[in-house]
Amino acid sequence: MTRIARIETFHDEFVCFVRVTAEDGAIGWGQTSTYNADITAQVLHRQVVPWALGAACDDIAGLVALIERREHKYPGSYRCRALAGLDTALWDMAGRRAGKPVASLIGGGPGRVRAYASSMKRDITPRDEAERLTRLCAEQGFTAAKWRIGAECGADVDEWPGRTEEIIPTLARALGDGIDKLVDANSGFSVPRAIEVGRMLADHGIGHYEEPVPYWDLEATRAVTEAVAIDVTGGEQDWDMGTWSRMIAMRAVDIVQPDVMYMGGLTRTLEVARMAGAAGLPCTPHAANLSLVTVCTMHLLAALPNAGKYLELSIEGDDYYPWQRDLFLGAPFAVTDGAVTVPDAPGWGVEINPAWLERANYKDAAVGSFRPSAYGALYHKTPGG
Repeated sequence: MTRIARIETFHDEFVCFVRVTAEDGAIGWGQTSTYNADITAQVLHRQVVPWALGAACDDIAGLVALIERREHKYPGSYRCRALAGLDTALWDMAGRRAGKPVASLIGGGPGRVRAYASSMKRDITPRDEAERLTRLCAEQGFTAAKWRIGAECGADVDEWPGRTEEIIPTLARALGDGIDKLVDANSGFSVPRAIEVGRMLADHGIGHYEEPVPYWDLEATRAVTEAVAIDVTGGEQDWDMGTWSRMIAMRAVDIVQPDVMYMGGLTRTLEVARMAGAAGLPCTPHAANLSLVTVCTMHLLAALPNAGKYLELSIEGDDYYPWQRDLFLGAPFAVTDGAVTVPDAPGWGVEINPAWLERANYKDAAVGSFRPSAYGALYHKTPGG
């Protein structure tokens, strides 16, 4: 049994990469969830590292479950965001040990994954959005595209008056019949307004309707799902397994959309996908930026028996997300004929840019170096202790 000997973090405000080293020298790279990554790194060192150091490398699910039990008083988003860094690093290590991509470890393999061009912008006119999405579909071969409607958590107040009513037919006409069309409302509508918009979407051939109402109101979401004739999707914000169980059992959505990093890593995301699969629901994960979350999701979709039709691939570059700049060497998100490729390289198959790591804030924890706080001295025990 090989144990975890060292956990290192490299972070700025937006991204935190995690390197795990085993006692035999094997390494794995992972990432916590993006945004407030400096806070998440602190949570990882305070609430994840103490349980992980000295634990076995090969029982990822068991270690994740142990940390959840040990940190049961903190069953929140930040715990999961931090746990993702450990989990994804251990999966990378497992792939490197086996000489296989992670996709092959979970039932799939390397190869092409269909992607949809995902717009993140609302401060864009319908005309300009139509121009750029049709251009990208033509240039890169995308056969599906998503754009934004409503306003984020907007309570029926649009980004500007009339934008939703204008952008739906404008984009539908511009993209035409050969492109699958998706929209994201980001919890923007009340139930009556969401149903009204949903029927408009159906009339214009749009088949994917994401987060139409406040995502935390599952009854409201189900009301929309039952009232419209297109797929209502959601779940990107959710991390609690009880919520997922209820969401799936009540069929609040037609398609589940867990986010690997919000969920706490690949292990817990696989659990949600299996729950959905048992209920006959497809899984089209959320992956809204070009960090490791999209790499992990590529591997996931290459393996799931109930994988959705496509990978979410952000079309926003460094001008929109400047923190994405130079995260990786090479081109892990290169699109050919509307698809990206899961490589046959071991682990996640990507190389983090050493220059980015050099600029990042660094923290190191190794076996024998951790000193618990006064609280920790009372409650923290070694794994299995």
